[in-house]
Amino acid sequence: MESEQIIEKLKTFTTSELCDGFGNGRYRTMDYHIKRQVTNKNIVGRAYPVDTPYGISGIIPNAILDAKEGDVIIVAGKGFCKGSFWGDHRSICAAKKGLAGVVIDGAFRDKEGCEEAGVPIFARCVVPGSAGKCQQGKLNTPVVCGGAEINPGDYIVADVNGVVVIRPDEVESVMKNAEAKIAAEKSTIQKMEETGEILPRHSRRDDRERIRLSLIHI
Repeated sequence: MESEQIIEKLKTFTTSELCDGFGNGRYRTMDYHIKRQVTNKNIVGRAYPVDTPYGISGIIPNAILDAKEGDVIIVAGKGFCKGSFWGDHRSICAAKKGLAGVVIDGAFRDKEGCEEAGVPIFARCVVPGSAGKCQQGKLNTPVVCGGAEINPGDYIVADVNGVVVIRPDEVESVMKNAEAKIAAEKSTIQKMEETGEILPRHSRRDDRERIRLSLIHI
């Protein structure tokens, strides 16, 4: 499946459903403090990770210029929140570049201007000040952001539930498993509606059996 097709299909899932698709708690998610801050849009795209020194944001404009349309800028800011890694001017530039969004392990500022630019931002918080502007750091390199290991080109999905990271070599199996889990849950709900029976899930064994039966029909 081509990358563009994968991205379009990923847009049909919630992050919760994708986590279920990993199975046995093997999913990779960012720290829950990194959450939706700007626009009500979800983020789905390929990761362009930026490794920044603590409290330094000067290399990020280079990332915006270098990233491809549809990419997601990942700012591994080490949780720095005394100053911002991102503001309205960077959002305007990102919008013109056609980036899918930005995820920041740290703070941003200029919330109103960022809202107007329309690029989704997931971050820890909003603050009025800015981080340092030195040209230090690494572009499009493996990073740890919000506790999750991210490589260039990983698939990023972010919604109201949080941020999930999916490797290219596992994304199709994750989606297939997620579809099976969704089908199994729909079948259970339909049975409850038809019979009036209450059927909470009791065990992982129950889940595995429902998924196995659903996969037979996929």
